[in-house]
Amino acid sequence: MINDTYRLDAEVRLRPATPGDAASFADALTRSRTYMQPWEPVRPDTFYTEQGQRERLAGILADREAGRVMPWVIADAEDRAVGGFTLSNIVLGPFCSAVLGYWVDVTYAGRGLATAAVQRICTVARNELRLHRVEAGTVLDNVASQRVLTKCGFEEFGTAPRYLHINGEWRDHRLFQRILHDGPPAG
Repeated sequence: MINDTYRLDAEVRLRPATPGDAASFADALTRSRTYMQPWEPVRPDTFYTEQGQRERLAGILADREAGRVMPWVIADAEDRAVGGFTLSNIVLGPFCSAVLGYWVDVTYAGRGLATAAVQRICTVARNELRLHRVEAGTVLDNVASQRVLTKCGFEEFGTAPRYLHINGEWRDHRLFQRILHDGPPAG
């Protein structure tokens, strides 16, 4: 299931990220740069290029091979990446937890795709990775992302002062978690 593709609506699907996604990631991130600016770190211009995305994906995919990250994309009808989702900092053993991060191209925002993708990723995290919980954080005023998380069964469990350097300053974040199961950790 980890490497499966899931239909999110009639034209969009969730699938594992590949090195071939670099060009469409660069396009989507460039198109969405202003829209996402309030919730993203300041990035160098090279981040928004195909080469910058190729390098970023190479690192993420190496971490996937090591079991530390699971990256997915939302792909449109032409199989272009129009959103990115990751389970990162995957820790097994008694913690059995990961951190969820995601973004959706500005032209696809507001269609329920993030909610559908987060639900599917939580199912994979529980059933395939056998994680106990998934955590996510949002800047205090990212109401849309908080709405996605609460629709997907996440509960707010705290506020982290000056948690991440976002849009040029250290920003407080609301922290959310979803408990996936209460069984023992995977052996």
